[in-house]
Amino acid sequence: MSNHDSPSVNRVRTWLSDAGSDAVIIELARTARSAEEAATSIGVELGSIVKSLVFSIKNEPVMVLISGDRRCNTNILPIALGIEGKAIQANPEEVKRATGFAIGGVAPIAHVQKLPVLIDEGLDRFKTIFAAAGHPYFVFETSFKELAELTGGIIRSDITMA
Repeated sequence: MSNHDSPSVNRVRTWLSDAGSDAVIIELARTARSAEEAATSIGVELGSIVKSLVFSIKNEPVMVLISGDRRCNTNILPIALGIEGKAIQANPEEVKRATGFAIGGVAPIAHVQKLPVLIDEGLDRFKTIFAAAGHPYFVFETSFKELAELTGGIIRSDITMA
């Protein structure tokens, strides 16, 4: 099976199409398992890469979408979502169970279960942003506005640290 036939990439492609998005899925020549690798592979600023992070609060998965050049402020996540408890980074099995994607290709959309989503307002610095498309060699190109619409996420300026 070629990477083009990846069920995960096809799930993202179908989800985008069903949502009426014109987002373009791009196959990369090199892996994009991290924001740094993605930025290098695409040839863009690190900050324009969307990091799709999964945390657990009270054993419930949540997704946080942050700019590639920032770190997540986990202390603010429960407050931002109105959930009491501590945010703990999900392990690879928990990520796969919640999203249907393996770490290194976790898309911000097309999850196997509905997740609360927080979005870093810092991504709005860029006209074009790039998010994983279900596989380490695939990303999709979109805008901050479209990402917010596609995910239904809550936009916050306080969920990251520079």
